[in-house]
Amino acid sequence: MKAALVVVGVLVLIVVVLFGSLMSSRNSLVSEREAIHGSWAQVDAALQRRADLIPNLVETVKGAGAHEEKVIDEVTSARAAMMGAKTPQEKIDANNRLDGALGRLFVVVENYPNIKANENFLQLQDELSRTENRINVERRKYNETVQKYNTDIALFPNNIAAGMFGFQREDAYFKAEEGAKQAPKVKF
Repeated sequence: MKAALVVVGVLVLIVVVLFGSLMSSRNSLVSEREAIHGSWAQVDAALQRRADLIPNLVETVKGAGAHEEKVIDEVTSARAAMMGAKTPQEKIDANNRLDGALGRLFVVVENYPNIKANENFLQLQDELSRTENRINVERRKYNETVQKYNTDIALFPNNIAAGMFGFQREDAYFKAEEGAKQAPKVKF
């Protein structure tokens, strides 16, 4: 009888330890998933800040280079796409489109010394530059948070808890655009 009680006690202890470990894994994964949401909110806020600066920048350029409508329309359209994006992946894609359009806008600005000398434009460009730096920092933090979460849900015993409680991989990473890894060709 005593041996049976010891066996039952050991089994109960094993079940309690396993249950505790499972709940600990679940709680860690919940915390990491929420960290992803918080990190994304920081990226989103920085993207919104940039989107808020763009209309003023476009208006400044529009006044000086009225025949550059195509580039201005691209920037405006890309900004609208970003403002309308709902999911992180949609926002990442719209952000990449906006990056390209802004790059083309700054190429246009190089052709107009009077725009580059405009105090309002210089102030907006400086503000946009600081915002771009903030976006890059937040992107990096977001990607690191997603990577940690994805790694943890794949590791044992977290993978058991992840499967039981429905935790899924996050695939919305910020990545370099196609062609960004190749250096531009410069000809003089």
